[in-house]
Amino acid sequence: MSAPAQTGLIVPVPQSEPVVGRHRAALDPSAAWGIPAHVTVLYPFLPPGQVDDEVLAALRSLFAALPRFETALSRVDWFGSEVLWLAPEPEEPFRRLTQAVLDRFPSAPPYAGAFDDVVPHLTVGDRAPLPELRAAAAGIAPHLPIRSAVGTVRLVEGTTGEVAWRTVAEFPLGA
Repeated sequence: MSAPAQTGLIVPVPQSEPVVGRHRAALDPSAAWGIPAHVTVLYPFLPPGQVDDEVLAALRSLFAALPRFETALSRVDWFGSEVLWLAPEPEEPFRRLTQAVLDRFPSAPPYAGAFDDVVPHLTVGDRAPLPELRAAAAGIAPHLPIRSAVGTVRLVEGTTGEVAWRTVAEFPLGA
């Protein structure tokens, strides 16, 4: 296994695992890499070699200044027919987290700047066979909403396509 090549900032949503866990295991490659069910704050973040004590302190301070919040994964949605995801409501607190990190670290735009609008979401399946994604959507919908208290942001590192992404640090909100 190679050294970690990427980092990301995520909000884990462990309350969703009983509903989405088996679907993610089959349909979302990031689950196999050890990344839990989550809403992405910013990916990719800085290369691992640039994440030093100063960056960690800046993240700690940034997230401590933002309030904790309640959310609910309230509906199933799609990006085209390739990505099945759950929508958090309200989405605005997630957008504020992303914007705060981007304001502090403008060299790390979400998804490397690939999208004009970064939609907060919890991925269930990504580029899996459409019938399997549809079956997962039908199986998940009756269990929504999934409510969660958001109190931390997690910095993870790893290499896309490989297992064993790991947590580097957790940052409490509103500390």
